[in-house]
Amino acid sequence: MEARANVGFVGLGAMGEPMARHLHRVGRLAAIANRTVARAQALADELGTAWAPDLAALAERCEIVVSCVTADADVLSIANALRATGRRGLLLIDTSTIASSSAREAARVLGECGAAFVDAPVSGGVEGARHGRLSVMVGGADADVARAAPVLEAFAARITHMGPVGAGQDTKAVNQVLVAGIAEAVCEGLALGKALGLDRDRLLAVLTGGAANSWFLEKRGATMWDGSFAVGFKQSLLLKDLRIVRELEAAAGTGHSVVDQALEHYAALVDSGHGDDDISGLIRLKHPR
Repeated sequence: MEARANVGFVGLGAMGEPMARHLHRVGRLAAIANRTVARAQALADELGTAWAPDLAALAERCEIVVSCVTADADVLSIANALRATGRRGLLLIDTSTIASSSAREAARVLGECGAAFVDAPVSGGVEGARHGRLSVMVGGADADVARAAPVLEAFAARITHMGPVGAGQDTKAVNQVLVAGIAEAVCEGLALGKALGLDRDRLLAVLTGGAANSWFLEKRGATMWDGSFAVGFKQSLLLKDLRIVRELEAAAGTGHSVVDQALEHYAALVDSGHGDDDISGLIRLKHPR
């Protein structure tokens, strides 16, 4: 196993920053980098760790790099930058949500210089990241996943090795189908309850106590009822994920009615300027008054 403080972290957004903090808490964070350099500098100063102006500098300090970014192109850019360093033995653990084909391409790129790649998308939202309770679905070679596990344990409640590179992202696609479907059902149900004049607290108590309960209902039911959509999981990000899912469904020949409906709804919300709102803002379409 590598020395304790050997991990670099790239991407200090709503999910990435608390994940980096957990790595610092367990003594494994060696350096951080971010597209907005000032954000990396501020967090590094707060934690008493190093910040890297670019990925080459990060790779000099670290044998493992964890990334948490937005798009496929971001991950591939990181992979190409790390390949350019020629650092053999480097491991990139990507916790972003991207297409499984992009994960396999990142692995191919890094393999050209003797580096390795593990796709490790996460579920559990900002709350899960803050509390170190994320569920991680991992794709990669056995040896690479074993090497990644002590790093992932810093911010994970569950780590599941799903198969080779890309299997983690395919699993995340399945996860996002369920996320979208549950959001559609919960928002529609609560919109009906609101329209019927039911008491919010009594309704939520009975729903969360029975078969209709879900994480989304528990965490977002009261806030969406009250019209509060502070950032949890941005609508624009779910829309991005659902476009990936729809391509996978088309290739697999499976049903896609849930994703089709969610794509239509979240595209409308994002186009209306609500892309930075939590996905519970879907209730706006279900109960627009």
